Amino acid sequence: MSPRIFFSVGEPSGDQHAARLIDELLKIDSEIEIRGFGGPAMREAGCRLDVELTQHAVMGLLEVLPKLRQFFRFAEQAEALFQHSDIDAVILVDFPGFNWHIAKAAKKHGIPVFYYCPPQLWAWGKWRLKKMRRTVDEVLAVLPVEEQFFTSNGIHTTYVGHPFFDAVHQSELHLPTLERFAQERLTGKKLVAVLPGSRRHEVERNWPLMLEAIRRIHRSQADVKFLVAAYRENQCLFCRNELTTEDQRLPIDFFVGRTSEIIDASECAMMVSGSVSLELMARKTPAVVIYRIDRFFYEIGKRLVNLDSFTLPNLMGKGKVYPEFISVGNPEPAIEMLVSSINRFLGDTDYSLKVREELQDLADQFATPGASNRAAHCILSKLRARSGKTELSSSDP
Repeated sequence: MSPRIFFSVGEPSGDQHAARLIDELLKIDSEIEIRGFGGPAMREAGCRLDVELTQHAVMGLLEVLPKLRQFFRFAEQAEALFQHSDIDAVILVDFPGFNWHIAKAAKKHGIPVFYYCPPQLWAWGKWRLKKMRRTVDEVLAVLPVEEQFFTSNGIHTTYVGHPFFDAVHQSELHLPTLERFAQERLTGKKLVAVLPGSRRHEVERNWPLMLEAIRRIHRSQADVKFLVAAYRENQCLFCRNELTTEDQRLPIDFFVGRTSEIIDASECAMMVSGSVSLELMARKTPAVVIYRIDRFFYEIGKRLVNLDSFTLPNLMGKGKVYPEFISVGNPEPAIEMLVSSINRFLGDTDYSLKVREELQDLADQFATPGASNRAAHCILSKLRARSGKTELSSSDP
């Protein structure tokens, strides 16, 4: 009998990763029943959504508090399902604050738990390792550092690679050529990608800094065209609405759902920190990274996070291939870094080539597609091995 699998996914990027995993699971066994909490990409892939959880994605205590009661109701809904339905496995994707409750409820009812794209406890939150050991049977690690960290801390872990590289590979197979981009480059236009984030609060905090940087770059380099890749329509509308009357003359175009094409067409990018940095790495696109944060959370974070960088390609390599800046308080230093970095990428050919070569080295090491397929096979093999057992064991294949 085919398994019944429950997903819990709370982030837009997780929705995409989970959708690709669902595709691979159904390719292996088209009779698998998949339901859970997630987003529109999962629904399109064949998941029955009990809650569209990605609509409620939040970050930070001040955003979480107003929605606590709602999240508790979602957790209770999941537990009731675990109690009264024959769920064979629960797959969590990121979103740790909420997903710990889902994991606990699943274990209470004897359901094995897989954590795909696990929380970055190796960077922060090491005190949560005990919770991970109690509630998660198998971590499907997407970064080598995760496999090393979780395995060394007694948590059974399989390294499958990062699903973002599946997305890059798939888009390269049918990446449409945007004729207007090609024409603009032929006329001497330099194209710069602008990636303001995938979450509402990220866009609202970082886009004003990016817009000011665009104004300054345009004043010194009139031949630069800026391509803004918004994740959602409402985020694109926010960015457009921030433009002043004078800004209407700026060479900016706005797009939704064209991130891959924009990254591929652009000479460099300014971006908000996030997993899209892996796509930039895979496409060998130089970029400058910022992240604007409230001082309160910055002060907390610097006591909890023990890392030299907050950008994934920088953590995967031996140095900071991408210049980065955490913006707290006065936005001017971050704006200046955006401007100087983009100007250097565009004006210093040797520097830009050096960055691309470093990105090529990283891509050769890490940007291997197939993570979704490997994760699907791992999950199903573990479930087959579990037949007649009460727990997944570290000796399972």
